[in-house]
Amino acid sequence: MNKFYFSFLILVLFGSGLGTIAYAAEDGQSWVRYDETEDLALLAQHENERMRFILLNSTVLDKNSLWAPFENELANFSEQNYLELKLQILDRSISEIQQAVSAGNLSYEQLVTFYIYRIREIESDNTRFINGVIALNPDAIDRARRLDEIQQSGTTISADSIFGIPVLLKDNIGVAGMATSAGAVALQDNLTENSFVAERLLERGAIIIGKANLSEWAYFFCNDCPSGYSAMGGQTLNPYGRFEFGTGGSSSGSGASTAANYATVAIGSETSGSILSPSSANSLVGLKPTTGSISRTGVVPISASLDTTGPMTRSVEDVVILFNAMAGYDQADTAMPLISADMQLYYREESLAGKSLGALDNYADNEFYQNALQVLSENGASLVNISFESERQARFSEFLGVEMVRDLALYLEQHAANAVEINSIASLQAFNEQDLDLRAPYGQGLVDMMSELNYNATEIEALRAELQDWGRAQLDQLFSDSNIDVLVSVNNSNASIAALANYPALTIPMGYEENGRPIGLTLIAPSFQEQLLIDVGAQFERLTQARRPPAQYQ
Repeated sequence: MNKFYFSFLILVLFGSGLGTIAYAAEDGQSWVRYDETEDLALLAQHENERMRFILLNSTVLDKNSLWAPFENELANFSEQNYLELKLQILDRSISEIQQAVSAGNLSYEQLVTFYIYRIREIESDNTRFINGVIALNPDAIDRARRLDEIQQSGTTISADSIFGIPVLLKDNIGVAGMATSAGAVALQDNLTENSFVAERLLERGAIIIGKANLSEWAYFFCNDCPSGYSAMGGQTLNPYGRFEFGTGGSSSGSGASTAANYATVAIGSETSGSILSPSSANSLVGLKPTTGSISRTGVVPISASLDTTGPMTRSVEDVVILFNAMAGYDQADTAMPLISADMQLYYREESLAGKSLGALDNYADNEFYQNALQVLSENGASLVNISFESERQARFSEFLGVEMVRDLALYLEQHAANAVEINSIASLQAFNEQDLDLRAPYGQGLVDMMSELNYNATEIEALRAELQDWGRAQLDQLFSDSNIDVLVSVNNSNASIAALANYPALTIPMGYEENGRPIGLTLIAPSFQEQLLIDVGAQFERLTQARRPPAQYQ
């Protein structure tokens, strides 16, 4: 097995008592920390309280460290090179990029260098940055060169292959050679091994270009804090409206970075809405798979019962390609049934005839939703009107809390690097309390809550069974009584009950509100019915072609 892969870490700590190392690009383009006072004052007046940020850039990360390993390559890559390659790369799908490489119009080295140049250009501009990435892989360009040699030797690369394609991974997913921080200072030195998912990507020729920012600890960390914030990466901003719209969470950097073309595709993770929310907020296609269809080994956890990783892309076709590249049976992940050994999705054109779709009556006044239903109905789908309100379970946070207490300790024992100081939720709480301004400026309310939980294994299992049985009963009965194949929702509105029921979900762009905010159509189906979601979603995408890129990032 040839993995074509090695890398090393350049980690720059910047801030209170930690010292400063500055990097300056040879061509003079570098990031300079700026006074955020004016921007924060503007945000303090935002109508959405979650957009009233108290800081923007990380006080830990010097962004110049991101592109420092590529000084030579960037010095030899001009603005003219960048502009000439834009047409070949920007907003292009995997198949379009592979066709350009096959035709000799593009190399994988040019592709990766383009993205790194673009990241530096945008992230060093204090009027355009989105804080989408925490780290770039120092080996990314060298790996691209090695893959170019293979491709140019006559090896046929199919248009639906992940080979040579730059992928961003959410920074709770382990990649050897880069820290897996979950956005937390406590894990900034967590140099761990490849996750199962990363290993599969590398075996299939992908280029892991870097790690995406996220809501710290996958957004199970603080109360009433903004999505997209982490101590390591700062505040992720939405390219469709940096100071207007939230990014969604917790896979915020995966969403914002893919929308802004920092990579061809990205991977996120979800416990309850963390792929669906940022995908819809950033006008992407996002698949929250059935828990058990994709491995979680080597991923910093919240809940072993609900967690899953999943693809976030600009098209349904790319979701299929990325899912297939991630997939495979992981015997270490006890959630995986044997179906996962050969589970693959297919991008195809399937008729909507015979598909019964549940139309929620609480969106009767939503113009985008009604237009979407009309498109689906006019092209063969049957609509069933449904009254359904899924209430969030009162003990849902408690359930996630007790599982995270158990599962994080297990992750730290089995996967964390020796340099990591913490080994439990209690030690995380104590670590952050040493410097809350740096490590938890929005507080750590959920960590404090978890530190008070005292459940034994029997009690955890009873709570899990209670909530998951409730969720499954709710959705199973809804689908059975209404005789529907797919429930049609909006954004991440029904993410919580879908998570408890272990129903997969796919969100697809369906339009933009008057102020420019993206809105997504979300399809939900029973466990392991991802192919059905792909078939319906692909048809909807073909019929509407609703997605458009963020205007300020073209």
